[in-house]
Amino acid sequence: MDKTKIAVLVSGGGTNLQALLDAQAAGTLKSGQIALVVSNVPGAYALERAKKAGVEALTLTRADCGGQEGFEAALLSALESRGIELIILAGFLSILSEAFVRRYDERILNVHPSLIPSFCGKGFYGLKVHEAALARGVKYTGATVHFVNEIPDGGRILLQKPVPVLPGDTPALLQRRVMEQAEWILLPEAAELVSSRIQQEKEHRQ
Repeated sequence: MDKTKIAVLVSGGGTNLQALLDAQAAGTLKSGQIALVVSNVPGAYALERAKKAGVEALTLTRADCGGQEGFEAALLSALESRGIELIILAGFLSILSEAFVRRYDERILNVHPSLIPSFCGKGFYGLKVHEAALARGVKYTGATVHFVNEIPDGGRILLQKPVPVLPGDTPALLQRRVMEQAEWILLPEAAELVSSRIQQEKEHRQ
């Protein structure tokens, strides 16, 4: 059975992409194959990570595509032409339309750096999430991998992992700990779970 073809959408440095690439190289992500990386930010370092791993990398921007509708049409074309079956948002700072996400129902994963439903939704991304957690005084935060629907951070939760907040934490320190202790562990695990499920669905159809 062919592996589930995965596309990873990125906007920045690509540390979560690297965690997926490392899991694939180690064989823990065995049911899926990262076949495409797409950045909506020209020059994002994640593109270099893809190239070093021998994965095809594309840059698509709203400006070049004539707005959101054109961007999503170009993205859809790229995904369909490569037979992509699973999309993973790994630090992808662009909200996809309801029409787009419905085409990939429970086939789009996102990792969010908090324990949803805390510190999530529109406007909560990057360091802002950790700033909010520290301001609230929570003792634990963490990360969540969820399916993507039309509501930002609103899809069904697949995996969560708590991470302690320590005395003296800054947003940057907490961000790093959440990445190392939760995001980089959960995302490859979720990718394998869903890739395996998609493979099983294909086998049943044959």
